[in-house]
Amino acid sequence: MTSKIHAVVDSNGLPVRLALSPGEAHDVRLAGKPLSRLKVGSMLLAGRGYNADWIRELDMKKGAWANIPPKSNRSDPICFSPYLYRPRKQVERFFNRIKQCRRMATRYDRLAANYLAFVQLASIRLWLRLNESAS
Repeated sequence: MTSKIHAVVDSNGLPVRLALSPGEAHDVRLAGKPLSRLKVGSMLLAGRGYNADWIRELDMKKGAWANIPPKSNRSDPICFSPYLYRPRKQVERFFNRIKQCRRMATRYDRLAANYLAFVQLASIRLWLRLNESAS
């Protein structure tokens, strides 16, 4: 009954890619799927759970740059900029916006596919709100 939502959002905090993993699984296990469509020149801002060498290598192959805070037990130093990490709050804001839907916050669905479908519906609602206010 537990699951984690993995989201890739744009600079406005609107979702681009969504994925779901079991709640007891580590974040890195599902990182390849949402990050598969990174564009050249983009910057990956992720939490400490995504601090893995293979994720950084994947980003470099795609022409992107990873700005992920290092874990305290990391042996080799990495480049991390707290100033460039500030826009990551857009991801947290996205999660707060979809949690305003009661169904997302309390997780009524038993099946993960149903839960992901309603997360996608809440995301569509965010996109529609943006387009509605622009026109």
